[in-house]
Amino acid sequence: MVECFIILTNCGAEVDTVLLTVLGFVVAFGLSFRCSTAYERYNDGRKYWSQLTLTSRNLARIFWLNINEREDPELAKKDLLGKITAINLINAFAQSLKHRLRFEPATDYDDLAHLVPHLPGAMATKADQSKLRPKKPSVLKSFGEHLGISFAQSNPRKMLKRAESNLGNLPHEILSHLSAYIDKAINVDKTLVTPCYQSLVTADIRIMADVLTGTERVVNTPLPLAYSISISQITWAYIMVLPFQLYAKLGWITIPGTIVAAYIILGLAIIGREIENPFGNDVNDLPLDAYCTEIEADLDVLTSIPMTEYQSFIDSEENRPLYQLSNDTASQWENRSVDDIRNALRVKANTPPKSAALERIRSASAAVENV
Repeated sequence: MVECFIILTNCGAEVDTVLLTVLGFVVAFGLSFRCSTAYERYNDGRKYWSQLTLTSRNLARIFWLNINEREDPELAKKDLLGKITAINLINAFAQSLKHRLRFEPATDYDDLAHLVPHLPGAMATKADQSKLRPKKPSVLKSFGEHLGISFAQSNPRKMLKRAESNLGNLPHEILSHLSAYIDKAINVDKTLVTPCYQSLVTADIRIMADVLTGTERVVNTPLPLAYSISISQITWAYIMVLPFQLYAKLGWITIPGTIVAAYIILGLAIIGREIENPFGNDVNDLPLDAYCTEIEADLDVLTSIPMTEYQSFIDSEENRPLYQLSNDTASQWENRSVDDIRNALRVKANTPPKSAALERIRSASAAVENV
């Protein structure tokens, strides 16, 4: 191949360098468009999951702290279990959304199986789970996927096409169950009575629906095929013509120079294709498993503390509301007048703050002076 290239160049096959400039501009424009479009989708995916994390925390906090538990012990127990179940559904929404974005229609995954089997009418839970799992790839196919060969890679959407029944939309069905729980708490049990919290939980359900729709838009709207083909053709045309433009001035250095240039150019093209779908399992995709684990851990921490303990932090013996001005606890300040507390606050505002780092520096300086 190298001998053919040298023969062609010696026969006058050298291309004028103006073509390098023109094609270079077109290739740079095409790769810039490809990468910027792909990163925009990647960034949109991260924003949606940040929004889901925020909404999950807010909704769970309102469920746990602002839905009252009735005085009757049996009803209070029922209310408590209802709140725990609803908070588990928030976790189930995140887990099911992760699998939906990865085109994994089954529900018997380890992180999801225990969260949804009790939902009445959930279509995915009624389907034959063995038919919703991908077949084990052959050794040759696995080797091709490991090398990143495009025609050897599986299309995850085929699993949905092979389904024999309607699999529904599990995240959307979970939102329906959450809406039913909120309606019951407001209109039947009368345990969510504050109007502002009623509005907030309704708004949070709407935001979760927006996240579902937005992430589906990202994953189901790739770059149009015409753009992908055109950018790929222009890039390869530039790489194939490049050595003929460089040989007259670089000689044998054209070969390593072309290899390095092709490596950089094709690397940029592959980056755009790699991050176009940010919800997969590749190392460059968003760590959805970590995001779901974070949401689950936050919900577990929230429910680990009873509502009464959240309300009793003011009376704690460790509470020193005017610390640095006074080490007195809140119970000690209760024995003083309101004027005394307000005067102390005024004095505290006029006192320079004492940072721990500044105190350490002063202590070290004093120790040095003493030595």
